[in-house]
Amino acid sequence: MGTTTFSGPLKAGTIKDTTGTTVGSNVANVGYGVMAQSAVLDIEGATTTTTIGYVPANSQVISVVLSVTIANNDGTASTVAIGTAADADAFLAATSVQSTGTTFSGVMTSASADVGTSDVAIVATFTATDGDGTAGFAHATVMYVQNNNLL
Repeated sequence: MGTTTFSGPLKAGTIKDTTGTTVGSNVANVGYGVMAQSAVLDIEGATTTTTIGYVPANSQVISVVLSVTIANNDGTASTVAIGTAADADAFLAATSVQSTGTTFSGVMTSASADVGTSDVAIVATFTATDGDGTAGFAHATVMYVQNNNLL
């Protein structure tokens, strides 16, 4: 299956501009498409940071998802947090990876309303209890609206 690359943002809908008051006829219904980037996380062994992806300037982060498919076996306090270099848990506070399951980010903070005027790297930081774990597999996904420019 092929892939297509284009520069966004992606907008979809049938009426671009409002010219009246009749919904479905002349009231704008164009919206932005939701984008996503994902990465496999190394959650065994020593503490590490993984870049999930780079979100374009002026984008709105709407959700992050952490899915643990093989639990980490390094003690009881191994966690993953998702954020940026400036704020390691801006989008998801340190979350245990000692059991399998999926964690969705809660209410997005002001940090996610608009990433600012520059592209930003979204990172996942795995913190190991003591670094001697031999099992663990997870992936993380960041979902965002490109160039929503809420600020």
